[in-house]
Amino acid sequence: MTQAYFVTGTDTEVGKTTIAAGLLHAARLAGLSTAAAKPVASGCEPSAAGLRNSDALALLGECSLALDYAEVNPFAFAPAIAPHLAAREVGVELTVAALVGPVRHILGKGADFTLVEGAGGWRVPLAGRESLSDLAIALGLPVILVVGVRLGCINHALLTAEAIARDGLHLAGWVANIVDPHTSRLEENLATLAERLDAPCLGRVAHLAEASPAAVAAYLDLAPLSGQI
Repeated sequence: MTQAYFVTGTDTEVGKTTIAAGLLHAARLAGLSTAAAKPVASGCEPSAAGLRNSDALALLGECSLALDYAEVNPFAFAPAIAPHLAAREVGVELTVAALVGPVRHILGKGADFTLVEGAGGWRVPLAGRESLSDLAIALGLPVILVVGVRLGCINHALLTAEAIARDGLHLAGWVANIVDPHTSRLEENLATLAERLDAPCLGRVAHLAEASPAAVAAYLDLAPLSGQI
């Protein structure tokens, strides 16, 4: 049976793409076909083929299905700022209606394992009063939460989990990504997260000097996700 998830984080710069690419790699190692979408990305670099985002390219590299860059990342913006501001600067109205079609196109490919990665945290603004969380709601996808483990992560993780539940979506699992290996009382923090987050932990990813998808996948376990299907 096909599985699809929306990947969000407790904040920006918590390693959402690093973990998402690792999850896709783990799925491929398990013999599953993979696809991904990064519907909106800012901080893109110009290339001969157009604007390209390193996160979207990382996801594309772990897709076993043949996908074009524009399918994975339909909205790419150059400034490394909040997506709704980057879109506004070039006259693009970044709405859920504009994003949902391209993502459903990817979901329609029917890969065994598909990830849709958000931008920043759960309540990243889009046009008007919409947020990127509204896209996850429109798609009805279960959510994987990447917790950037550092000082303050417990509060951020619990508030995000509460918002996901309040929005009527299922938190399918969470990943502890240790972005600060010097976090005081690391084990106690991880134990508190495991105790208070009502979802299985899919892995505890060490702070890696070279966080390749293969290296990250070694810390991840997809089994709890399969048990929910």
